[in-house]
Amino acid sequence: MSAFQGIWVPVVTPFHGGAIDFIGLRRLVSHLLEKHVAGIMVCTTTGEAAALSREEQLAVLDAVLQLVPAQRVVMGLSGNNQIELLQFQREILKRPVAGLLVPAPSYIRPSQAGLEAFFRTVADASSVPIILYDIPYRTGVTFEQATLLSIVAHERIVAIKDCGGNLATTLAVIASGQVDVLCGEDIQIFNALCLGASGAIAASAHVHTEGFVALYQQVRDNQLAAARATFFQLLPLIHTLFIEPNPAPVKAALAIEGLIGSELRPPMQRASDTVIGRLEMLLGADCSV
Repeated sequence: MSAFQGIWVPVVTPFHGGAIDFIGLRRLVSHLLEKHVAGIMVCTTTGEAAALSREEQLAVLDAVLQLVPAQRVVMGLSGNNQIELLQFQREILKRPVAGLLVPAPSYIRPSQAGLEAFFRTVADASSVPIILYDIPYRTGVTFEQATLLSIVAHERIVAIKDCGGNLATTLAVIASGQVDVLCGEDIQIFNALCLGASGAIAASAHVHTEGFVALYQQVRDNQLAAARATFFQLLPLIHTLFIEPNPAPVKAALAIEGLIGSELRPPMQRASDTVIGRLEMLLGADCSV
């Protein structure tokens, strides 16, 4: 069992006038810690890492590390230029982090052998645990089950963020016991936990965070009827937060709550008035769990 259990939040990166809003970031992270999340993941898809320079990514990481114990911070590491990515990895590892969240290289669509070589190289170069991020609809490449099981045999690859969309592969990885599985599709959190996932990396958990934490604890404690009820209370929120591209609805919800502004970096756009209206109705209702 790895250290990656429970509800981890892939924190959004707040902006103001095009620049990173570090005051808003600190306010948001402090709020999430008060809600007892297991940890914070920095510069992920939800954190708009692709819109941040490498220097900005390190600045966001440094700001989070000022507030969050290092053993509760994971940094995203993505790119399709392997030489440049390994250089950036070295910069990240000068800082104390619990692990790295690493997807397959996007756009270039490497072969299965190429995927194995890539993750072996990154893991060999790492002094901290690796969480493999399986998300084919963003990277353009799908792991075959045998490839994935071969990759996670590496001693430094300890968990998977599972957005693979293949139940058979998810079950095979859980059954193998080689790595922990963290659900990456928020709508599947309840069933993933019941099947043996160790937790979730949930963008939705920015909002009604205590409900997501309670859901994890209820399944862990075998309180399945209570967990099911909690999940169905959270379901309308989860649906609404993914009507439009993530993280626009999440930022809109956080803006409604007064935690950060709703600004995104182009070409990403703020949530529509329709989504904002739905969120205002949800967040104004009694959704306590």
